[in-house]
Amino acid sequence: MAYAEFSRFYDSLMKNADYEKRADYYEKLLKRNGVSGGILLDLGCGTGEISSLMAQKGFSVIGVDVSVDMLMAAREKAALKGQDILFLNQDMTALDLYGTVNATVSVMDCINHLSCFEDVKKTFAAVSLFTEPGGVFAFDVNTVYKHRFVLADNTFVYDNDDVYCVWQNSANEDDSVDVYLDFFEKSGDKYVRTGENFTERAYPLEMISAALDESGFEVTGIYDDMTFENAGEESEKAVFTARKR
Repeated sequence: MAYAEFSRFYDSLMKNADYEKRADYYEKLLKRNGVSGGILLDLGCGTGEISSLMAQKGFSVIGVDVSVDMLMAAREKAALKGQDILFLNQDMTALDLYGTVNATVSVMDCINHLSCFEDVKKTFAAVSLFTEPGGVFAFDVNTVYKHRFVLADNTFVYDNDDVYCVWQNSANEDDSVDVYLDFFEKSGDKYVRTGENFTERAYPLEMISAALDESGFEVTGIYDDMTFENAGEESEKAVFTARKR
């Protein structure tokens, strides 16, 4: 999955994500679990918004993403801000760092992009391997509820200044959703159409907890997104915090 076209419009389409509030939230999650600085891994960093914001908070940041195009955008963004962030082009299932980190964050459903649960377990094991004892792993996932009742077979339309996007979903029986994106970019008096497609899969929260435990993490919280309330049956996004034993 190159995410080549998606990378060009990602920031525009994610304007409502409110990254500054999200970074503040993750900083609080880490502090609640005893981490207030040090080396932080942004796993599935995309165009580097969270990487940049966490660097501003004093963390030494490493950003990892499988997409070269996403990383190019992230590096350009960091360079413009004068930030020294190490960006690595790696598959999260085969993470290979130069040393250990104090914390890892993974934001905006990156884990859902793993197509099978074996890959989830490989990712958790890799994060654990490169996490200091007492270090923290904080990440969010789109829930089974969201895949079944919100995304499902629905279509969403985004009409932004730089792109018109049609986002179509096709639900599968294994709680995965095939996503088809059509981008319409204005060029003179015409529109140029490009596209991207990928699959996201949701996993029961109990399975995710068990995989974290198996990888050497102790789950310390499962929250409804952007809150400190426990995730419920109708939570659309769940946020996990786990401490390395």
